[in-house]
Amino acid sequence: MKDKEKKRIKQFEKISRKVGKMLNEHQLVEAGDKVLVGLSGGKDSMILLEALADRRRHLPFDFQLFAVHVSASNIGYEMDTGYLVEFCAELNIPLYLEEIEVDLTVDPKKAPCFICSWNRRKRIFELSKELDCNKVALGHHKDDAIQTVLMNMIFHGSISSLPQKLSMFEGRINLIRPLLFIPEKELTYYATLRSFKKQEKSCPYDDTTKRESIKEVIRQMDRLNRNARRNIFQAMDNIYEEYLPELKKKERNTPEETDLDNSQ
Repeated sequence: MKDKEKKRIKQFEKISRKVGKMLNEHQLVEAGDKVLVGLSGGKDSMILLEALADRRRHLPFDFQLFAVHVSASNIGYEMDTGYLVEFCAELNIPLYLEEIEVDLTVDPKKAPCFICSWNRRKRIFELSKELDCNKVALGHHKDDAIQTVLMNMIFHGSISSLPQKLSMFEGRINLIRPLLFIPEKELTYYATLRSFKKQEKSCPYDDTTKRESIKEVIRQMDRLNRNARRNIFQAMDNIYEEYLPELKKKERNTPEETDLDNSQ
């Protein structure tokens, strides 16, 4: 066995164990669940599907897995869907290929990535109902959560991020994020060893979002303190409300997941 293959297997086992721990400790998947995985074709969603398929072989109970790839026909990016079909076939997971059109002019105040993401996710939830799935899994990782809490603080004046499990539609669906405690660098390393195929044509709106600006802010924080990312993530579970100013009380709205395109 070649050295690269040994490293690939070792890194995947590390990721899969972390996913297994997340599933167990937070009851993200239970016996009889029907889980629909959003498969963008980027590294995060590909690794998520691969890890869930692996955990299904190890868990003492059975659950069903489905995958869905939603493409926007009028947005200038292309993914090799044949590659996704082969990938899912190897894992023995049914894949649904869905196509939508996105009106980017519907709200000029919203970024194109936000509008596209909202519409693609809407179709995912619609399909989950059609397939009678009770869980939808997305490939957000620890760095996504860190970026989101900073974005919501800066742009929305709220402290909120990405929960690992979120009940939606009056409890009909639970949105789960099994990769949430895994740093992006660990996923990137495995993706390099795994040699996932990239998009045939990148989205024209890449690198134009607020999220890209936040990534640069975080890189600057890393220069100030190498533990900055870890500390920001831990801070979300370490809030001392008695040491915060009590501002005028008002009715709170549900925070939105700013510009989350799950494009990786």
